[in-house]
Amino acid sequence: MKIATAEIMRNIDNYCINELKIPGIVLMENAALKVINNLDLNKFSSFSIVCAKGNNGGDGFAVARHLHILNKKVEVFLVGGKSGMTSDCKTNYDILKKIGVNIVKVDNIEDINELRDSVQRSEVTVDAIFGTGLSRNVEGIFDSVISIINENSNHVVAIDVPSGFDTNTGKLLGNCIRANITVSFQLYKQGFLSYGTDELTGNIVIEDIGIPDIAVNKFHNNEFIMDEHMIRSNIKIRDRYSYKGDYGRILVVAGSKGYTGAAYICTQGAVRSGAGLVTLCCREEIQSTLSSKLTEAMTISISEKMKVQELIGKSDVIAIGPGMGKDETTLSLVKQVISSSEKSIVIDADGLNVLEDRVDILKDKKCNILITPHLGEMARLTGLSIDYIKENRLEIAKKFAQENDVIVLLKGYNSIITDGKITVINPTGNSAMASGGMGDCLTGMIASLIGQGYKPMKAAYISAFIHGYCGEELSKKMFCVSASDILENMPVVFKKFAN
Repeated sequence: MKIATAEIMRNIDNYCINELKIPGIVLMENAALKVINNLDLNKFSSFSIVCAKGNNGGDGFAVARHLHILNKKVEVFLVGGKSGMTSDCKTNYDILKKIGVNIVKVDNIEDINELRDSVQRSEVTVDAIFGTGLSRNVEGIFDSVISIINENSNHVVAIDVPSGFDTNTGKLLGNCIRANITVSFQLYKQGFLSYGTDELTGNIVIEDIGIPDIAVNKFHNNEFIMDEHMIRSNIKIRDRYSYKGDYGRILVVAGSKGYTGAAYICTQGAVRSGAGLVTLCCREEIQSTLSSKLTEAMTISISEKMKVQELIGKSDVIAIGPGMGKDETTLSLVKQVISSSEKSIVIDADGLNVLEDRVDILKDKKCNILITPHLGEMARLTGLSIDYIKENRLEIAKKFAQENDVIVLLKGYNSIITDGKITVINPTGNSAMASGGMGDCLTGMIASLIGQGYKPMKAAYISAFIHGYCGEELSKKMFCVSASDILENMPVVFKKFAN
């Protein structure tokens, strides 16, 4: 599913209307029909539809017409007057008037009272006030109307985006509708990706309104949100004649005293997601402990420098960082791996923490590097605050990837995977997974898929999706989900998507 900003949607609409000669009223009618499809007409029979003078309002007037024709009880409101009404909006407004539907104008406090009564008695309120083009704070009568809807409605359906919602950032523009369902059109809006926006949008449904691919592809910015089809179509089916050597040699450099769990989980993440041969390189004082726990993976001590260098050369991919500690030993190993490996590297946790104020080390490479920071690690890498990153995740991840020629998997709600040119958003996972070791597991999975022959970008987004999907499925029966639970169930989920 493709992602768009308000500007991209405006360009697509203009191209459809001006170049492809698709009348705007046709797109409006298609949008209205898709909204109707998302109204439970067997359950609901009375509707308050609140419109303004723009094309979002035109969608609302068209929805009102179809509901009227279906013999539903419809009460329609126009907020802010007719002056400056768009042509397509006026067409649907005029049709409603001519077929006998009363449209109440909301310009003052007395009108507000009538609106309040309507949304209280109606089963559904349809928000058709502002669309994706809103860029200023909601003020005056519009502010009051939005508050009335939020405080008195039984069920709210927003058309395209909730009114008062910044399409690009997900921020409230002064005041915002709090919808139960948002029926949005053609492309997933960038603002939907931001933290906490589900409280405004409710469930999001993306509907195709007949915009041709030629228009979308002309302006789309190579940003996507994953779905199950995307994963199924990219999982490789195993050849019946293959053997362990065909599924990669993975070197995991991880762990330190007190942090054996991180090394274990990362290594098992590689093993359980199908890697052929996995070796853990760890500190000597924890090697015996991990050797006794890891039955399918081999171990080697960091102190065996010749063997370590040999393994770096022979491995198809190296994962480095989980539980290593932020010290000179870790920094030295990260430098060694980056400067000498000609294969892909996945860097996580302390492997990233030691790069604070030393990001230029990432440029001294002969291979692909993929980093998997959470917000705190990204803050240390960039010098930016966590709050700033949280509000600008997409832009910051893309910029860091471009400037350092790396792939970034910025973990969190709607994790972002980007190489600076193509960006993929992972929608899976939930707060039941908020526990230690989850990132270590994901790092092992990514390294495993790279070792199995997947391109690093693809390995990252497939791993992120399946990792989150495991957590979601388990959380249906479990209050909280641990990394060990993910490891246990991961092969089953891979098999599901491979079929």
